[in-house]
Amino acid sequence: MTAGGQAEGAGAGADPDPISSPLPSRLAKLLSALFYGTCSFLIVLVNKALLTSYGFPSPIVLGLGQMAATIMILYVSKLNKIIHFPDFDKKIPVKLFPLPLLYVGNHITGLSSTSKLSLPMFTVLRKFTIPLTLLLETVILGKQYSLSITVSVFSIILGAFIAAGSDLAFNLEGYIFVFLNDIFTAANGVYTKQKMDPKELGKYGVLFYNACFMIIPTLVISVSTGDFQQATEFNQWKNVLFIIQFLLSCFLGFLLMYSTVLCSYYNSALTTAVVGAIKNVSVAYIGMLVGGDYIFSVLNFVGLNICMAGGLRYSFLTLRSQSKLKQPVDEESIPLDLKS
Repeated sequence: MTAGGQAEGAGAGADPDPISSPLPSRLAKLLSALFYGTCSFLIVLVNKALLTSYGFPSPIVLGLGQMAATIMILYVSKLNKIIHFPDFDKKIPVKLFPLPLLYVGNHITGLSSTSKLSLPMFTVLRKFTIPLTLLLETVILGKQYSLSITVSVFSIILGAFIAAGSDLAFNLEGYIFVFLNDIFTAANGVYTKQKMDPKELGKYGVLFYNACFMIIPTLVISVSTGDFQQATEFNQWKNVLFIIQFLLSCFLGFLLMYSTVLCSYYNSALTTAVVGAIKNVSVAYIGMLVGGDYIFSVLNFVGLNICMAGGLRYSFLTLRSQSKLKQPVDEESIPLDLKS
């Protein structure tokens, strides 16, 4: 996990990375990119299998498992000096707020929408994060965007509306959750850019303290709503395959973050972003064949393709503009949609 310190640089306060090869081999570059792409792809499929195929009734409990795994792995890694982030002090909650609330909102609504939507529609509707983020950045940060970016974002919106209007498996609750997820994701990204100084806590510190602050309130909500009881009474807990996939989902949340910084370390943040964009397209099309909840229609398929084309065009334009910058591209600057 020491690649994270290299990816964050001195800003994260990390110790020097023991992965000391100044010129990573082609094999290391290839394997790190494959590792990231595999983790990013698998976590979507595993979560979908748990929440839809097995019918696990509690996205909140699954989220709690992922938070617990993140806390445990990061804390043990910190104790063994594999990674570094600041010890707790009373200023940290003030520095983070309201990021923990956005973190848990993003986490739970993402899992809830995964359970209620087909993978193609989930992937397409998640792309509304892009126009929402651009809108918030325009209003809050005063940014302006080129005509090419605006046209690509318009095609994302147009394709998503066409696909949603012809979605034969329409689920109102799923749509509400995924749009809330888009809002949480966009707000989290914009707020982080405006308020949060990554040089103080670093990626590991932000992730660790977000999970620490929200795991108990999330557990209380789960217990008080009866959600936790539904999870404990679930009839698949004696199924070894289900348990393996549940634990895999918990640890994949952390592995995804680790593989992201590892790929950025051996390659670049731009390579990581490109792999993420390819993964999104793969999930959408493979999701038509797995999961069992996608109902094909010509108009819906056309809308999906327009939205995917717009998303890839947006990714290309964003990455091209970043590659022209003189300074190194920080992993934190990768567009949210490419990492989702």
